Amino acid sequence: MNIVALTQYQGKIVGPIAWVLGHIMNWIFIVLDKIGIPSTGLAIILFTIIMYLFLMPLTYKQQKFSKLQARMNPELQAIQAKYKGKKDNDSMLAQQEEIKALYAKYGVSQTGSCVQLVIQLPIMVALYRVIYSMPAYVGQIKNSFYPLVEQLRNTAGASDFLQTLSSASQYSKQFKADAFLSGDVSHIENTFIDVLYKASSADWASLTEKFGNLSDSITSTHTLLNKYNSFLGLNIGDSPTFMVQNAWHNKSFGLFIIALIIPVLSCLTQWISIKLMPQPAQQSNDPNDQAAQMANSMKTMNMMMPLMSLFFTFSFPAGLGIYWIAGAVVRTIQQIFINKHIDKMDIDAEIAKNTEKYNKKLEEMKSTPQMNRFANVNTRTMNSYTSTRSEQEKEEGLKKADEIYKSGKANKKSLLARANMVKEFDQKNN
Repeated sequence: MNIVALTQYQGKIVGPIAWVLGHIMNWIFIVLDKIGIPSTGLAIILFTIIMYLFLMPLTYKQQKFSKLQARMNPELQAIQAKYKGKKDNDSMLAQQEEIKALYAKYGVSQTGSCVQLVIQLPIMVALYRVIYSMPAYVGQIKNSFYPLVEQLRNTAGASDFLQTLSSASQYSKQFKADAFLSGDVSHIENTFIDVLYKASSADWASLTEKFGNLSDSITSTHTLLNKYNSFLGLNIGDSPTFMVQNAWHNKSFGLFIIALIIPVLSCLTQWISIKLMPQPAQQSNDPNDQAAQMANSMKTMNMMMPLMSLFFTFSFPAGLGIYWIAGAVVRTIQQIFINKHIDKMDIDAEIAKNTEKYNKKLEEMKSTPQMNRFANVNTRTMNSYTSTRSEQEKEEGLKKADEIYKSGKANKKSLLARANMVKEFDQKNN
């Protein structure tokens, strides 16, 4: 994994997805620039809408599975109650078979909607990577840092000073990397852009104060970034925490309220979005019930997500909060339409279709030559094993075991020794 955040993310799974999403974000920003509104905030909102529309088929399938699973749950609990306390192998196998048939009847995977979540997770992580490191994917934003980063690279003490900025702590590894220490121009400039892109207004002010000879480049770069990052009167490159502190210091109570609105809206919209989603059905308390474990995990995550968004939105640039708010609003609208469609869905017809599909699959499996050959091979193997064990061999085996026991070489705690003790006891009493 490449630790340089500005260089496009290189993870084997998320990396290629982020590369594709980065191109989409770049095209959106180019279009916005062409029409005269090159806004990072607006680009994030449009990008979020496009991505959630793209994921809507998976979301719908996930919600349909949840609806079917809720309908199926009473039958699942009845099967679990039927075999409660039965730990013998036959009972456990019978329970597994009944549960498998039940899931097939309703067309629900035994892992719930896990497949859909597995598909969506890397996409959502990649989406976050693109938004968090916009200069890595949007060429126009990256170019806005030039010629400033070139001038800083050639200015004595600039690297040491940049490491003192509040935004530099998360990039400490990049400053210590071999590529940086060896003077790799691309790595050094990318690291500077990483730090400056996350820098607060106070960091930019201290940079101007430290390097007065570069004030023109610093001012022009910061002004252009402010133009890109300006959204509803806020600089979304600043964190709400910084905005609140700055507003309190300057007695700007209007800005103070607006700065607080972003984290609060992020938490509230997340909560509304989750409430509209079908909640996991009540499952059994059986620790071996995979569905129950997944349902409990989902409930915990649903409770934690709004609180986590509130906490992180305060600390990270406001652009992340806008992304979370936009995502939650889009999900809420999607969920309203999905709920209406699913409520109209004929559950009985869906169950009948899934049952027919399952029965057809069973018939195909029974008629498959490979399955018959496999069964015949296993039968021949069992017959061969039992036939080769003649009565004479069995008698010889028992005689040998008896000799070992009488010789005193058998472990007193072994099964052989205990079996012979029982045998001796029976002989004495008879």
